[in-house]
Amino acid sequence: MAEALCNGVVASPCAGDVAARARGATAALAESAFLLVSFPQMNLSFPKAMRWWEKGLHPNMREIESVQDLADSLRNAGDKLVVVDFFSPGCGGCRTLHPKISQFAEKNPDVMFLQVNYETHKSMCYTLHVHVLPFFRFYRGAEGRVSSFSCTNATIKKFKDALAKHGPNRCSLGPARGLDESELLALAANKDLQFTYEKPGLVPLAQAIAKETAAPGGPWLPLPASATQLLTQGSENSLLSSGR
Repeated sequence: MAEALCNGVVASPCAGDVAARARGATAALAESAFLLVSFPQMNLSFPKAMRWWEKGLHPNMREIESVQDLADSLRNAGDKLVVVDFFSPGCGGCRTLHPKISQFAEKNPDVMFLQVNYETHKSMCYTLHVHVLPFFRFYRGAEGRVSSFSCTNATIKKFKDALAKHGPNRCSLGPARGLDESELLALAANKDLQFTYEKPGLVPLAQAIAKETAAPGGPWLPLPASATQLLTQGSENSLLSSGR
């Protein structure tokens, strides 16, 4: 102690603790600096916020991904009623109406509800002449499009009436028609869309009958004896449209 005083240095019994705390603080500061520097490089995963048109969905509701998806979904729907719902994320009327559409879907599990996002598929909507939202199209089996209209909460009766009219089970006299041929050709001609369509040609009657017979749920009508004979003989004399 005396030596320390002579040298002008004041020794403290706590000097060791102070030095230890200083080293700890320095280490903590260094660790904090590392965390701040490293934080931006971390890949953080946060749950994706559910968008309003994704809420309240049921198994018979889904969003269309492309023109091909829409065409195939309608063509493969069989005799089911298909409701195509054209909407936009920024459309207030669409957002207000969505919960009611979900309720209709829940009460009608045999009806297929397809959503088309206008913002994602603008070019397709233009080609299909959809210029007002919300907009709905109803398709049913071989009849193709049976109804199309725009409605809001105030005019929801349009939707109810169309669902009641076209929803009941009934036997279709042929495969699902889907989009009109003129629409398919227009969509294929749109260079902004990756969609191709070839107009069906003519095929021999026997081949058409064989295709119809092999189709799921076919033949749609009982085959007459003459048709059965043609199928057996493989006649090439008669031609029919091959359909789509």
